[in-house]
Amino acid sequence: MTSTPTPSATNQTKRMDIPELPRRLYTLGEEPEPQHSISYHSDNNRLHAALKGALTEKEFEELKESRLGVFIKFKEQGFGWASRLVHHMLCLKLDIKKKYEMWCLVGPEPLRFSLLEFEMITGLNCEYIEDLDTPKCDVTPEMVSFWGKMGVYLEAGPTTDQIIDALKRCGDWSTEDRKRLAYLSIFTGFIEGRKFSTATRATLARLVMDLERFENYPWGRVSFKVLMDSLWNKEITGCYTVDGFIQVLQVWAYTALPGMGASIDTLSNDSADGDALYLPL
Repeated sequence: MTSTPTPSATNQTKRMDIPELPRRLYTLGEEPEPQHSISYHSDNNRLHAALKGALTEKEFEELKESRLGVFIKFKEQGFGWASRLVHHMLCLKLDIKKKYEMWCLVGPEPLRFSLLEFEMITGLNCEYIEDLDTPKCDVTPEMVSFWGKMGVYLEAGPTTDQIIDALKRCGDWSTEDRKRLAYLSIFTGFIEGRKFSTATRATLARLVMDLERFENYPWGRVSFKVLMDSLWNKEITGCYTVDGFIQVLQVWAYTALPGMGASIDTLSNDSADGDALYLPL
């Protein structure tokens, strides 16, 4: 003879089936108000103009169609930055211990931003490799010469400002060296996405001496890591700056919450439709 579970027992079972969520970082209703637009460095108009001016039309189109061309295509969409939306999502974060995942509680539903979502949005190579940040790359006379052309100290990676300066005087460089400079423009301006005067990592910048290796490197994983390292334990009260390709968080918010597209347009600098963020890059 089987017994019929009582309503209270059934409700208790349902509650047990629902996993307990981590606590919110900010109490509902007490989230920090946005003081100013979030500062970021991965949308440099001077860099884009200098890059386009330094390359031939064919070279620029080849760059756009390369494995790193997603950043150029993204820039040319006229993306409108919705700082308040991104700040709002950061206010909804849950207190989790995984540095390279972000969970946000929107209503009753937790939403995840991880390497998987980053890869789906950008289409960048996010494969795992060992020594991601410190690949082996021997210093060669050719590297010494190229770093000298750029006006960069051999032990450092170029800054965005140094790349812009080099783009203005690379007209008589070889096709290979102009291509290297173009790739480093993307590396400094979007992948690292740091303050324009801050040196990038030489260990990664040096990969550009082997163009095929540079093109096929998992830059998606590098870019994601830069962004998440910057967001980890970020104090979002008052003014703050985020390194890396932070715009992807806005695209993720629209993708995760498509119904917000129309209502959030007024928060962006441009009045483009939210659907514009879904254009294939």
